[in-house]
Amino acid sequence: MKNWIEKQRYIIDFTISSLLRRKVKNFGLLVLYTLIVFILASTMFFTYSIKKEASLILKGAPEIVVQKIVAGRHDLFPVSYIETIKNIRGVAAVESRLWGYYYDSLVSANYTLLTPSASGDTAETLKSSAKTTVVESESDNHQPAKPLFELGGAVLEPGTLIIGNGIARLRNIGKGDYMPFRAFDGSILNFRIAGTLSSQSELVSSDLMLITGEDFRKLFGIDQSHVTDLTVVVNNPSEIAMVASKIKKRLPDARPIIRDEILRTYDSIFNWRGGMMIVIFSAAVLAFVIFAWDKASGLSAGERREIGILKAVGWETSDVIQMKFWEGAVVSLTAFFTGVILAYVHVFFTGSIVFEPALKGWSSLYPNFELTPFVNLEQLTTLFFLTVVPYTVATIVPIWRAATIDPDSAMRFTGE
Repeated sequence: MKNWIEKQRYIIDFTISSLLRRKVKNFGLLVLYTLIVFILASTMFFTYSIKKEASLILKGAPEIVVQKIVAGRHDLFPVSYIETIKNIRGVAAVESRLWGYYYDSLVSANYTLLTPSASGDTAETLKSSAKTTVVESESDNHQPAKPLFELGGAVLEPGTLIIGNGIARLRNIGKGDYMPFRAFDGSILNFRIAGTLSSQSELVSSDLMLITGEDFRKLFGIDQSHVTDLTVVVNNPSEIAMVASKIKKRLPDARPIIRDEILRTYDSIFNWRGGMMIVIFSAAVLAFVIFAWDKASGLSAGERREIGILKAVGWETSDVIQMKFWEGAVVSLTAFFTGVILAYVHVFFTGSIVFEPALKGWSSLYPNFELTPFVNLEQLTTLFFLTVVPYTVATIVPIWRAATIDPDSAMRFTGE
């Protein structure tokens, strides 16, 4: 065993010196190889990490969201349906929500407007992971006043907004500034910015605006008899699907959406985006495999002469194959680890600036956030088989052909 290890060490030493003698050619191959690994690893790391981030955030999402459907489209939900759902056995709580989208033609961006609920949970479960509380005050006659939503010292009152950091950057506005909106009837409403959402939740709150229910209804013209949708809390988590089916049975025009379905939708979206990137760059991988095959099969005159001399001085065909194997291993492993390290830095330290638009998917409001590193053995193994194995397969046959070359004809070969 000791002799075998020593033999391999000598072969590796010779292989490295041989690579250095042709450093320009091998450096070009190494750069191309590293670039391929970098592209695939960046796509994979970003996709896996953002899926993990989304799943952690959506753990706090409502167990069931109930929408009304008209002609296959999401419609306003009648408040009169709430009691019907509350009376279903297994339902612990039902809460109405007001949220929607507003298109800002000035910057060509869509904002998500949300009314925080009285419990303070809606902002967390739908669009934000920031900590929120609700402050209630009482007047002198002990009648409860309208609840005020407070976040980091910013109190949401009628006529005010709390906005996401993406909107603040895009519009170059901040606390104390005013923002105009065109209401459903054409009138202009001006809202004062009461504060901004936490940057830690920017993955989901970049385009978010928190607004009071009174202002929301005034902006979109929604009366008190309707809300956007409902959230349902179930006593027993194992009965969520059963409760959803009961809701559907009692309200045929309603569509209950359970949390697991939302998670699967996010997984599908990011799998699709990551898959499209890999498919696009698969042409580059194929070109690289062809290049590797051509390099291994098209030996230069110097390489042929080198193999002939080695065999003439006593090297066996197996020794030459081992030398070429270690040559490929040095190149492929160096490219693999370099590409993986660069991809890790690119995704988790620079925010994936190269593939950001394609993978994040926002049209105008790009969130600035740092992904939590999420790399496991499965990702690295998959990446290894996508990059190192094709290169090895593409070179193994040409290497064997080169190793069986006749020493005399190899040393006579002069090339071009």
